[in-house]
Amino acid sequence: MTVESVRAFLDEHAPDIKIIELPDSTATVEMAAKGHGVLPAQIAKTLSLRIKDRVLLVVASGTARLNNRKIKDLLGGKPRMLAAEEVAELTGHPVGGVCPFGLATPLPVYCDLSLKAFDEILPAAGSTHSALRITPDRLAALVKAEWVDVCDQP
Repeated sequence: MTVESVRAFLDEHAPDIKIIELPDSTATVEMAAKGHGVLPAQIAKTLSLRIKDRVLLVVASGTARLNNRKIKDLLGGKPRMLAAEEVAELTGHPVGGVCPFGLATPLPVYCDLSLKAFDEILPAAGSTHSALRITPDRLAALVKAEWVDVCDQP
């Protein structure tokens, strides 16, 4: 899976979007922001969560923090981060490269409103060295995400 599945997804749904691959790792928000020359908040991190028996993805600004109360109220339970092995198995992407594109398993995707602060965001693209540039609304449309308010900004 990984970058190849993201590339296949983009070829089918958004052929104008190109994957950016860097020689250095962009596995953390800070590394990605430095590598791409953007603010850490412009990095769109994808969080893999389990709420009761459901697994879902939340895409949020790189500096946003999950608000457990908001998630519980909106999505019906306390969120728990998945273990790295489970993330890789369900998404097809390694931790540090997780994105909502080209998933191994169809999962519901939620985009936090924190992304809307920017005209352009950079989610990972299936590996710890890849990303892409996209508008928040286009990302949400491509992955059929629901907009939610489940994070707090620092």
